[in-house]
Amino acid sequence: MKKLFSIGVALLPLLAVGQDELVKKLEKNASDSSKSKFNFTKVIDLECTSVKAQGSSGTCWSYSTNSFLESEMMRMGKQPVELAQIFSARQVYIEKAENYIRMHGSVSLGDGGSCHDVINMIDKYGAMPQSLYTGLNYGTNKNKFAEMQAVLQAMLEALVKNPNGKLTPNWKNAYEAVLDTYLGKVPKTFQWKGKAYTPRTFADEVVGIHPKEYVELSSFMDKPYYKKTILMVPDNWSFDKVYNVKMKDMTDIIDYALSKGYSVAWATDVSEKSFSWKNGVAYVPEKEYDDMTDDEKKDIFNGPKPERTITPEMRQQAFDNYSTTDDHGMHIVGIATDQNGKSYYVVKNSWGSTNDYKGYLYVTKAFVQYKTTAFLLNKNGIPDELRAKMNME
Repeated sequence: MKKLFSIGVALLPLLAVGQDELVKKLEKNASDSSKSKFNFTKVIDLECTSVKAQGSSGTCWSYSTNSFLESEMMRMGKQPVELAQIFSARQVYIEKAENYIRMHGSVSLGDGGSCHDVINMIDKYGAMPQSLYTGLNYGTNKNKFAEMQAVLQAMLEALVKNPNGKLTPNWKNAYEAVLDTYLGKVPKTFQWKGKAYTPRTFADEVVGIHPKEYVELSSFMDKPYYKKTILMVPDNWSFDKVYNVKMKDMTDIIDYALSKGYSVAWATDVSEKSFSWKNGVAYVPEKEYDDMTDDEKKDIFNGPKPERTITPEMRQQAFDNYSTTDDHGMHIVGIATDQNGKSYYVVKNSWGSTNDYKGYLYVTKAFVQYKTTAFLLNKNGIPDELRAKMNME
């Protein structure tokens, strides 16, 4: 997830610009009176850790999925630890660079990633507490990655041009030295609560998740249902596969998972005018934004509104015509109803706690059906009949 919504209609391939700039651009349609017009009641409220801020970095996928893993620790009865989001991201930067070089520059680069990246990195490299690997190595108090990304990209682009006529074996050492400079070196061992760990033993003994228990899903009409297919978004640089389910299955699975105590890591499009970070609400209005009157546009977040009925055809068309893009990752932690009894998912974001709901949003099922690019959860949070259809062990 790495796209930035611009004040027009264009989407720029850059969530590396990050939270701060993206929030400013999503405030345009906010309402000052929205919160007083909604009355939300929590129906399911799963345990989760505090809201974090990703700063000027496109690492939402790491923040959201590490938040998800922290909730998994709580679900398993463990004492949660804030996991080092930038430790996960750093390993992805290295793996992504190797792919970029191997593919002669023909794959995605930058800060963007996917939910499965965090699971893959914890499986391969382990994990660290955030307090011991903050990624803040040059005097900042929040992530600010634009300079680092520019340096890394320039380096890799130069390597792909192969100026020596033969790629040297030292390029990876040089690349990792840049990461060390900006993010800090990864310690081989560290002390945590009086015991020595490596990232591998910390993941195994303290975090305690089993990566093979986690699966990622989406819904596409042009692929066979209940089979695995490559997630065709630019930030799936590793070409991971997802289980392809029917559109309604997505929300049925999320509902079931939440009811059984399993939260969900969620990747979605946030470029819609009906997604408001400030107001903490996302839905699908009956009318397209461009067809609304000026008064209707001003009113879109002033209380609950009727929604369009989403069809698989609408969802597929939006994905095919770039109306739905892989913008942002968040963490679904509950269900709430509004004053009319309509259900919303309670979503934890990673843009700090400055909005109307202190870092959370309320997102309708229609929005999730329409705009989800993928979601990840423990496979035990999927109903047995759907697991059987997918031949999921």
